[in-house]
Amino acid sequence: MHQYDEVDLKILSLLQADGSATHKEIAFKLHKSVATIHERTRRLKEEGYIRRFVAILDPKKISKGLIAFTHVLLNAHTSATLTAFEREVIKFPEVMECFQMTGNFDFLLRIATNDMDEYQYFYRTKLANLPNITTVQSFFVLAEIKSDTAYPI
Repeated sequence: MHQYDEVDLKILSLLQADGSATHKEIAFKLHKSVATIHERTRRLKEEGYIRRFVAILDPKKISKGLIAFTHVLLNAHTSATLTAFEREVIKFPEVMECFQMTGNFDFLLRIATNDMDEYQYFYRTKLANLPNITTVQSFFVLAEIKSDTAYPI
């Protein structure tokens, strides 16, 4: 894998701020050729520095304004149990993120629904039906104070 340099970091920083920036726009800002930016961006993608490009939507405008952070504790911690939970929970479109955690709970989920009724339906018909769950504890977002997708580099 190629070691990144200062130009690569600047490209990554610009793309984190605006993933729709063109190679031409980035080249202008960095005083480089379009071909150089194109090649470096391609390499950064191939090497996995850039996972994907996405549009970040306003959840309220698409009727997904209720955000819950949900802790899940399983009753067993075998590889098979953990893998089975992971395989099933990622199938639910309401689950935006799933992290395996240390501490008192095994997983932390970020769940997006329209309202409490939709969350309850999700909980009762999907999450609660997964095997080996001992405890589910949800915390609901009252206000989003900071939400950033860019890593400091």
